Amino acid sequence: MPRVSQHHLDTRRRQILDGARVCFARHGYEGATVRRLEETIGLSRGAIFHHFKDKESLFLALAEDDAARMADVVAEQGLVQVMRELLAGDGEHPADWLGTRLEVSRRLRTDPDFRRRWAERSQQLTTATRNRLLRRREAGQLRQDVDIDVLTSFLELVLEGLVSHLAMGLPADDLEPVLDLVEETTRRHQSREDD
Repeated sequence: MPRVSQHHLDTRRRQILDGARVCFARHGYEGATVRRLEETIGLSRGAIFHHFKDKESLFLALAEDDAARMADVVAEQGLVQVMRELLAGDGEHPADWLGTRLEVSRRLRTDPDFRRRWAERSQQLTTATRNRLLRRREAGQLRQDVDIDVLTSFLELVLEGLVSHLAMGLPADDLEPVLDLVEETTRRHQSREDD
């Protein structure tokens, strides 16, 4: 029997994650039945669950994948850029990412076992945000009067607020200036700090 290449396995895994993202966003965790996953992904349950132990493992892998993509953007451009991409509908899967993010939030609130499993994996975004803020502080671009952990929590809370705002279907056309203000609050201001 021919051996399957790593490239083929990686491509298949990406296909499963991308399809699952759409299915979970459209139907929620409970509504994303195995049959719906098969239909959306375009693969059999055997092919899907060859790569993932069960539906929860698939969902956790998807949430981790989204968190890793966000962490990459944060490392390069900051957490506010992630928010800008959500507003603009940029990125690979902005609407589907939002659905996954909301489903993660709901499950964190209602499922203690999921909360425990997610806590083991969710530090990536916080770490990326904190490290970027540290680099900006070292470069003299970040305000000095607020602790890095406080600024990290502030930006994460703004992200969660934006996600909730978008989830409620509220207008988002006028939020760019709000994100400008969020960025401005973290910057070092020469006139105030150097006087």
